[in-house]
Amino acid sequence: MAEARQPLWRKVPVPSSKINPYRIVIVLRLIILSLFLRFRILTPALDAYPLWLISVVCEIWFALSWVLDQFPKWLPINRQTYLDRLALRFEPSGDDGGPNNLCPVDFFVSTVDPLKEPPIITANTVLSILAVDYPVDKVSCYVSDDGASMLLFDSLAETAEFARRWVPFCKRHGVEPRAPEFYFNQKIDYLKDKVQPTFVKERRAMKREYEEFKVRINALVAKAQKKPEEGWMMQDGTPWPGNNTRDHPGMIQVYLGSAGALDVEGKELPRLVYVSREKRPGYPHHKKAGAMNALVRVSAVLTNAPFILNLDCDHYVNNSKAVREAMCFLMDPQLGKKLCYVQFPQRFDGIDRHDRYANRNVVFFDINMRGLDGIQGPVYVGTGCVFNRQALYGYDPPVSEKRPKMTCDCWPKWCCCCCCGGSRKSKSKSKKGERSLLGGFYSKKKKMMNYHKKGSTPVFDLEEIEEGLEGYEELEKSSLMSQKNFEKRFGQSPVFITSTLMEEGGLPEGTNSASLIKEAIHVISCGYEEKTEWGKEIGWIYGSITEDILTGFKMHCRGWKSVYCVPKRPAFKGSAPINLSDRLHQVLRWALGSVEIFLSRHCPLWYGYGGKLKWLQRLAYTNTIVYPFTSIPLLAYCTIPAVCLLTGKFIIPTLTNLLAYGSWLSSYPS
Repeated sequence: MAEARQPLWRKVPVPSSKINPYRIVIVLRLIILSLFLRFRILTPALDAYPLWLISVVCEIWFALSWVLDQFPKWLPINRQTYLDRLALRFEPSGDDGGPNNLCPVDFFVSTVDPLKEPPIITANTVLSILAVDYPVDKVSCYVSDDGASMLLFDSLAETAEFARRWVPFCKRHGVEPRAPEFYFNQKIDYLKDKVQPTFVKERRAMKREYEEFKVRINALVAKAQKKPEEGWMMQDGTPWPGNNTRDHPGMIQVYLGSAGALDVEGKELPRLVYVSREKRPGYPHHKKAGAMNALVRVSAVLTNAPFILNLDCDHYVNNSKAVREAMCFLMDPQLGKKLCYVQFPQRFDGIDRHDRYANRNVVFFDINMRGLDGIQGPVYVGTGCVFNRQALYGYDPPVSEKRPKMTCDCWPKWCCCCCCGGSRKSKSKSKKGERSLLGGFYSKKKKMMNYHKKGSTPVFDLEEIEEGLEGYEELEKSSLMSQKNFEKRFGQSPVFITSTLMEEGGLPEGTNSASLIKEAIHVISCGYEEKTEWGKEIGWIYGSITEDILTGFKMHCRGWKSVYCVPKRPAFKGSAPINLSDRLHQVLRWALGSVEIFLSRHCPLWYGYGGKLKWLQRLAYTNTIVYPFTSIPLLAYCTIPAVCLLTGKFIIPTLTNLLAYGSWLSSYPS
């Protein structure tokens, strides 16, 4: 019992013997840089003044860019988790140990074009999710098909069938990783630590079944290469609703789960849901950010897990205990309520020995992100991240109440308020109520929920909410009813609005599968987000093709913290660009996204002042959006030597010019 009450994680500072020399070098370089810039500014090249001016401006920009890049690394930390303590605290053992209290998690997988993103890769990602080391009734996997492809739809049906054999095999033998393509291709001794006599036979049979599964997927891919003139037809003879990828209804298909097929051992499998949101001409779809927001709403209606883990379709679960690693932070009683997300580093397969395209990005993932973890938390990098659903809804983090410094029971109550700062406390309290309303009512949400059934549709009655507020302060009541207009904020879905008030997750009472599916189709309709705050204050933020940076930035501005989790075995692995063209396209996309943020109202240079964003964190975000502009002074600075050679002039004054400049200064009237 004493072990179960121990902390689930601990902070491991970088040893001073390692970090202090780095800090000393940075300070020395800063001093030398200041002296150099002072010399350059005070000694102009009069005979090449334009070239000198351009070079000095470039050097100042390089200096500022270097400062922005260095100081967010000032306080790097590491974190260590204790999975055994997590199990002791939330997974009681024995017959009378009680229920499993680990929080449910919804997994999001996004894909657009299965011809560019091979279905076998997406299938491996899904299989690795379904086989994670986590209670099956607390795992749901949502696959977003933004291309409305029948190929992916059929591939997921095949994947669900193969999962009935693959998942029990993984859990019975504890294999890693649990993506079959990468497990069977490992160049290691797969018999190490395996003691069951049947393992070799079962592994051989499973590999044969996986190869047959690949053949079936390849057959679907080959069939999809040539689209029939009349469009695709489903097995029952009806036309595929997504034949027009830009004009089709919303589609949802639940493959596995409590009401679905069991595995070969008769045990339940995690829920697998196919989602393709509605698209119509004239309605913006906001690409990946819009697809992720649609998944947020669908998952809230169908399962409503308090935490969300998003993965790209080419990133699989490499460590089956990755979710437990994140829960050590998110379920911590002190830290968990303040966390918006837990970010894992990106690791890749298929990188050549010399990493010629710099896919590992060691400086960013192993140095910069650890430095940010010591400030307010790492930035969100678009995949391998576990979110707190409440943070995605635009709520502020809960404010911890501080005890009054002085208390007494020997004076009247009004006197104690005057002496002990009671008026100041009430003033600050009212300010908090006005400023951070959405974040301050966590404990009161459940009292405001009321469900009625008219037919089969749950109704969210705002009048009954108002009746439930009779006991609250007048300021809180009026502010809540005026500012927290749920329908204008979250959209016209009673069930979804109800789910946003359930901070512990779960589904409203009195709902059934048919009504929930109908409501889920409604929340992915193309016009659902009109006149709401989706993409502005809620969910993934619109306005840039690098929506990940914007989304994390908005959360940090509200005061949320994030955590960088680096387990010994990489949590997730993905496929890196293997040629120069793909790598350049990726880098160009990141740069364009940074420029879009710089030119938007969310630019870290001016957005969020007066909020809760720490200044070092602001420097880090500023560095992520101004780095593309370094290409301009870099190009100019590289051109200057050629111009100097052609013109016979130089950006640094010669000794003769310095003497002439000194005599000119001495003759200048004071």
